[in-house]
Amino acid sequence: MLDYFLIAFLILAGITLIIVEIIFVPGTTVVGIFGCLVGIYGIYRSYELYGVDTGHVVLAVSLVVGLAAVIFSFKSGAWNKFSNKSVMKTPVNEGLTAALEIGQVGKSISSLKPVGKAEFDEKEYEVSSLGSFVLENTQIKIIKLERNKIIVEPIN
Repeated sequence: MLDYFLIAFLILAGITLIIVEIIFVPGTTVVGIFGCLVGIYGIYRSYELYGVDTGHVVLAVSLVVGLAAVIFSFKSGAWNKFSNKSVMKTPVNEGLTAALEIGQVGKSISSLKPVGKAEFDEKEYEVSSLGSFVLENTQIKIIKLERNKIIVEPIN
């Protein structure tokens, strides 16, 4: 009798872990793989203890219950309270380069390797050099503005 409960517990724990993987921690796969292993072990135990016929029944029921649980999890909306519903209305860093122009002179406030910080008109920006290393406190000028990327070169 205890074996039935153990098998049922293992399979339900496996299904639960797979649902947790899908909904709460997607991308890590550790929880999902562990859930699959626990569920497979429960099904294996049913084959081992009760034979092929019972094992097939447990396998079929496990697949149906698992699929139904995943579908219900998504369709019921039970997980909506955990989801992030905020939407960004503007692109990140929009208008970042609006106050800058090509040829404008500034100063690197960190070393550029090739990316670092620079100051133009007392405002700090992230800038890139054309692959060269630029020391801190070096006079630089803007040679190219691409969307939200500022390309600079040192002034010799």
